[in-house]
Amino acid sequence: MKKKINLNFMLVIVFSVFLTVFLTTIVSYQLFKKEVFSDLSSFVEIMDDTDLVRQMKENEFIRSRDGLRITWIAGDGSVLYDSHTDHPVMDNHGDRPEVVQAMQQGEGFCIRKSQTMDQNIFFYARKTEDGTVVRVAKETGSIWSIYRNIFPVTLGMLVLSFLISVWIARKLMVMIHSQHEEALKNAKLRQEFTANVSHELKTPLTSISGYSELIASGMASRKEGRHFAEEIHDNAQRLLTLINDILQLSEMDDAPDYKPSFESIDIFELAGRCVHMMKPVAEKHGVELSLDGTSLCIQGNRGLLEELIYNLCDNAIRYNREGGHVWISVTDQLVVRDDGIGISKKYQKRVFERFFRVDKSRSKKTGGTGLGLAIVKHIAEVHNADIRLESEEGTGTTVCVIFS
Repeated sequence: MKKKINLNFMLVIVFSVFLTVFLTTIVSYQLFKKEVFSDLSSFVEIMDDTDLVRQMKENEFIRSRDGLRITWIAGDGSVLYDSHTDHPVMDNHGDRPEVVQAMQQGEGFCIRKSQTMDQNIFFYARKTEDGTVVRVAKETGSIWSIYRNIFPVTLGMLVLSFLISVWIARKLMVMIHSQHEEALKNAKLRQEFTANVSHELKTPLTSISGYSELIASGMASRKEGRHFAEEIHDNAQRLLTLINDILQLSEMDDAPDYKPSFESIDIFELAGRCVHMMKPVAEKHGVELSLDGTSLCIQGNRGLLEELIYNLCDNAIRYNREGGHVWISVTDQLVVRDDGIGISKKYQKRVFERFFRVDKSRSKKTGGTGLGLAIVKHIAEVHNADIRLESEEGTGTTVCVIFS
């Protein structure tokens, strides 16, 4: 596996290096040509302004020191002067591409292969006011000579790329190993979740089975039968709540890109509906429920946000004391605060875990499933919201939901 990854990396990098060198050389050579022609054009312009060609002809100047070849051509194509050759013996230049172009358009360009290997000759010609043409030529390296010159650099890049590919491959193997570990961790979490679900389902089912068996056998008195029926009802309700919570979590878990339909939602309005719905539950537990704040409109899913507010309020009521209070406030964020039993510091990071309960006996007594805050966390993530929890044991708990 490791060798295969290294080989693939090498092939990709070698191809990338050669492609980069090839394209870079072509682009560089195009820029180089443009620069050479620009220099030749500037030189011809200076010569034309200073009448340098005529002076060179009169002084019989031969061989420019800077390697430029200067040719002065008459309107009929005959050579009037050349800095490298005796012009009377030179052929007519009227058919040269750069000269023809200069005669027709005012200036001409051309590149021809030199007799010297890997060299090109750049020609630039310009028509003057008297109808003659001044042409300059410069011999420079071809694109192949550039490739040859950069070959050592290319080889060095390949060696460096090989070393980099080995390093990256090792990093990749570490990443794959980490992903494997993460997969195992997730599998373990799923296994624990399954075990917890089985346990949570088994408890109310055992109670329902036991009480119903006593009623069916006729061993229970009328008074006991009524009590057993109430227990069966309570456990059945707990079972239904648990199943609904599990289904909702599973739906969110199985779809990483889970995106419910969003609309404009007023959090204050939803909180008001939740308070109205939760009033009987709060009164049953001897807890006072109140709401204050202002309108807060966000883009969200109505059903999920109702569930979030309901679960936060439900937890604040369940883990409170008789005569306690739950305050819901909506400003630029949603805040649910209570003066209940609170959560000790060591448990505060775990309260959003599935099936985690600070007080298991109290949760079972009040019908809590241990999934409420896990659902709250998921819903907040769907809405790109942050959750902050502050609590002190014996004093109360504050949960803030901050919408981005």
